[in-house]
Amino acid sequence: MRKNNKIVILAGGNSTEREVSLESSAQIAKNLSHYETFMLDPGVFVDYCHLIKEIKRIDPLIVFNGLHGAEGEDGRLQALFELENIPFTGSGFRASCIAMDKIVSHKLAAQIGLKIPNYVILGKNDKQDLGKISLPMVVKPNNSGSSVGITIVQSEIELEKAIQNAFQYSEKIICEKYIAGRELTVTVLDDTALPVVEIKPKNGWYDFNNKYTHGNTIYQVPAKLNTAESARIQEQALAIYELMECRSYARVDFRYDGKEFYFLEVNTLPGMTELSLTPMAAAEAGYNFEELLEKIIATSLK
Repeated sequence: MRKNNKIVILAGGNSTEREVSLESSAQIAKNLSHYETFMLDPGVFVDYCHLIKEIKRIDPLIVFNGLHGAEGEDGRLQALFELENIPFTGSGFRASCIAMDKIVSHKLAAQIGLKIPNYVILGKNDKQDLGKISLPMVVKPNNSGSSVGITIVQSEIELEKAIQNAFQYSEKIICEKYIAGRELTVTVLDDTALPVVEIKPKNGWYDFNNKYTHGNTIYQVPAKLNTAESARIQEQALAIYELMECRSYARVDFRYDGKEFYFLEVNTLPGMTELSLTPMAAAEAGYNFEELLEKIIATSLK
């Protein structure tokens, strides 16, 4: 293992979540000040060959992946790093690829008995037969994050616009039954489920604006669940995390109707901004931000 004090932080990238990534990476760099850090933006390199060449020139202890969405999170960069024997934070290429694909992750979750909302998959040339999905429904891209391209459809008149919007971000989209109730999320850190976080937007739903605007959302940490409920959702989060063979850390999102927890998705590169959910859960578990980053680095190197 390399013994140097250098860390490359990947920031920005080419996805629709570029600005969020830049903010996350700035927070990461600020709290890794005891390392020699190098901020690299894949979006400014001609191609991945040049990015890999620069990383190898720096020869860091590890690459801290602060990207979100697109190629930063879908397994492409992770596959390159593995091929080039470059240590990096977070899950490997296979888990990253599976988690980014909501259709595949839904099918895997169902196989181990997790509840999922009823859904229909649409390709751009498919006939729009949504008969088994009643309103309200959620229309979303198959492989996007940060609520980009997602619409909660309340009436038929909104449906076509929502579908067109989702297709801007993915070749396939999912139309799924909206589950009324509570929005909950569980971070898994080093194979341990952290305290549950409940997300309560003051207006509307947890869209991009409510995620990243101060004061728009109330966060309850830990969520007000009884002991059995907390244990059940944490157990479910761990089950899908382990099935996908995630590594180091990830966040698993659910809806709760008061009876059942409905699996939504696994996020293998959770946000690290001031308003991000994983740092909140970690703080409740006793980790300050710097300790959380150190834990991610240590478990990724392991």
